[in-house]
Amino acid sequence: MKTCKRVFSAAQEAKLRAYDHWHLTLEDCKLRRDCPDAYHDELLRQADELDRLGVVTWQEWWELRIAADQAYLRAVAGADYHD
Repeated sequence: MKTCKRVFSAAQEAKLRAYDHWHLTLEDCKLRRDCPDAYHDELLRQADELDRLGVVTWQEWWELRIAADQAYLRAVAGADYHD
């Protein structure tokens, strides 16, 4: 049986790692609950750094910032404390 090995370029791998790191922060429940402002600031900082490094396009950067804003609004509304 032949298997297909997916090979990514170095840039694609860097982008995948960067997105993974950003999403790990997005899913950081402790930071989100303990300090929503710091949580939001960190998500925005990471998105800005990805843009500065040229890892993401302008559209991707904008989508990360929107996702960060939405997560922040859910956090300050207490979404982690409700079912």
